Amino acid sequence: MEVLGACPLDCPDACSWVVTVADDGRAVELRGNKHHPVTRGALCVKVNRYLEQVDSPDRIRYPMRRVGRKGEGRFERITWDEALDEIAERLTGIVDEDGGEAIWPFHGTGSLGYLQGLEGLSGRRFFNVLGASLHDPTICSISGSLGLKYTLGTSGGMDPEDFPQSKLIILWGTNPLTTGHHVWKFIQDSGAYLVAIDPVRSRTADRCDEHLAPLPGTDAALALGLMHVIVSLGAEDREYLAEHTEGWPQFRERLAEYPPDRVAEITGLPAERIFALGERIARTRPTAIRASQGMQRHAGGGMALRTLACLPGVTGDWGIPGGGLHYSTSGHFRLNESALARFDLLPHPVRTLSMTRLSEGLLEAKDPPVRALFVIAANPVASNPDQSTVIRGLSREDLFTVVLEHFPTDTVDYADIVLPATMQPEHLDVVAAYGNMYLAWNEPAVDPPGECLSTTETFRRLARHMGLTEPSLYDSDEDLARQLLEGHDLDRLRREGFLRVEPQPVPAGKLQFVSARAAAAGHDALPTYIPPADTGDGLVLISAASHYFVNSSFGSNPELRRRAGEPQVTIHPGDAAERGIADGAKILVYNERGAFEAIALVSDRVRPGVAATTKGRWMRFSHGPTVNATIAERDSDFGGGAVYHDNRIHITLR
Repeated sequence: MEVLGACPLDCPDACSWVVTVADDGRAVELRGNKHHPVTRGALCVKVNRYLEQVDSPDRIRYPMRRVGRKGEGRFERITWDEALDEIAERLTGIVDEDGGEAIWPFHGTGSLGYLQGLEGLSGRRFFNVLGASLHDPTICSISGSLGLKYTLGTSGGMDPEDFPQSKLIILWGTNPLTTGHHVWKFIQDSGAYLVAIDPVRSRTADRCDEHLAPLPGTDAALALGLMHVIVSLGAEDREYLAEHTEGWPQFRERLAEYPPDRVAEITGLPAERIFALGERIARTRPTAIRASQGMQRHAGGGMALRTLACLPGVTGDWGIPGGGLHYSTSGHFRLNESALARFDLLPHPVRTLSMTRLSEGLLEAKDPPVRALFVIAANPVASNPDQSTVIRGLSREDLFTVVLEHFPTDTVDYADIVLPATMQPEHLDVVAAYGNMYLAWNEPAVDPPGECLSTTETFRRLARHMGLTEPSLYDSDEDLARQLLEGHDLDRLRREGFLRVEPQPVPAGKLQFVSARAAAAGHDALPTYIPPADTGDGLVLISAASHYFVNSSFGSNPELRRRAGEPQVTIHPGDAAERGIADGAKILVYNERGAFEAIALVSDRVRPGVAATTKGRWMRFSHGPTVNATIAERDSDFGGGAVYHDNRIHITLR
């Protein structure tokens, strides 16, 4: 039997897949859906091992209660009734004493499913009835999304299926061959001239015609400089600017402040290369830009995306098929998310706690303090900034922590109760891509192992144990899907496995070079350059996505860990020589926040002044802290986003 499903992981592609189930009920094969226009039958190196994960001997199959100290990872098996009774008793006491806001439902991107994962904030109805704090998932893409909305009125960008019409494609701060390789097929089909802009010469940059390596966090200055060149050549699209934009005269004055010589000083790029790329953009229609989350993870990250979205406005590419900017397609989907979350069930307005600032919330929140933490599809010990302080917050003996998980992660070690969660072939879900225009349906293919329950069923049972009477808390998964997909052809989606959603117009109205919304929020009304916040001595450390992990997912897979090798930090030969570091040396990477150990990889794949490593490592397999020990828990400019790439460090021999 073949069952249609979809990948739930934090990747733009949301691949449609096919699970082959043997007569004995076991899933024996997983392959990409060859009928899906983006998946085209291929999965990535990570997801090719997904069934191996599902059947892993390390899988958590039964509820557990902590018996050791927090952090020791010692648990005893208990029944579901025991687990739910204890949770219900603790939550009831917390609500009675401090109110529901003392409860923090902490959702991560381990699943982007609308029913079981982050996109629908699974369990939110339950938490709303209790009056729990809201969770703001700020870690991923919020800064860039807000930046795009200031300029375009939407966070939706161009359809990647238009890339074959492009003549010039700029891959700006993105490495799709590692982080969502299906878009590469459309890029290849274009025959376009390819430019990579990235401080690191990535797998993708190797395949491009040209690579520029600016200093991290200077992307907005580079974009302003390129637009300066275009205007200096008289190549701006005056008709498009007059008819489809607002604030062009003021923005043109801003561009005059960023000639190539000044931009060269800011970015560390030669002025002649800035001019040459600006000239190429000026003469090439259509030009497309593919950007992703990495470039907005610094102090001025939101402003960088806001500024970059202006470039196709200056050239008129927003009005040409195959032109524009592709960051995320999420803004194009019109799903009834409010029907899932049911914020109307909140008894009163409640506070919002930031995902990026977990340790601050656990250690500093007052009126009330956070007394209960539910961790859902997340591994914050491995993924959040300021690792050591996060651990200190999770180590509070008075914090009641419940973790819904598949594997014994670093975060599970700090749980009071661990609940075994189903994986994607074992439950119903709906997934929307953020890198293409397709919804995908995930039909359960096999029975869960042991006593694993879906997230939706877990909260239905917990509601019963607490005696909650709100009827919507007991809606079935099919009911939830029907409410979410109101206005869409659910029957066709379930039958065919995927459904294309037509993109909305971009920009949504006139492109805003001058943004009243930005000004009202306290930002510059015009796009500008905001320098990195972490300045001074040392190297800038980039912690980009690994080719073998999706954030921290697959971080426990033995084969993928073998392929990834030991943690490495890539250092430019000049920087290595100054520090007496040879290729292969054991090094200590540190700053005032923390330190981690790694192996030095001396290579010109990074530019001088920059070091590079990958995220997603677990402490238990790294034998100590990971890169996030060095990263500050502070906000980017828009929306409180994370600043993983705004990070100065020092390196010494170990």
